[in-house]
Amino acid sequence: MPANKKKKKQKRNAGTVSVGILVIAFAIVMSVQIVKLKQKDEKYIVNEQEKQKQLEDEQARATELQELEEYMNSEEYIVDTAHSVFGLVFDNEIIYKEKKE
Repeated sequence: MPANKKKKKQKRNAGTVSVGILVIAFAIVMSVQIVKLKQKDEKYIVNEQEKQKQLEDEQARATELQELEEYMNSEEYIVDTAHSVFGLVFDNEIIYKEKKE
C-alpha cells in the first residue's frame, strides 16, 4: 500500500507543477501583451498630439485665407492693384518721378 500512496502523491505533485508552469507561462504572455499595448498606446498619443497641432495650423491658415479673401473683395485692394500693376492714379493725386541720368 505505501507504494500506491507514493505514486498518487507523485502524480498529484506532477499535476500541481504542470498547473503552476501553465500559470507562469500565461502570466509571462500576458505581461508581454501588456507591454506591447502600452507601447502602441504611446504611439497613438504622440500621433494624436501631431494631428491636434496640424488641426490648429490648418485653422490658423483658414483664418488667414478668410482675411485675405475679405481684403481682396475690398475697395482698398482694387485701388492698390490699380496703382501698382496698372499705374493708375486718382485725378487729385500728384506723382513724383525720379530723373534717370
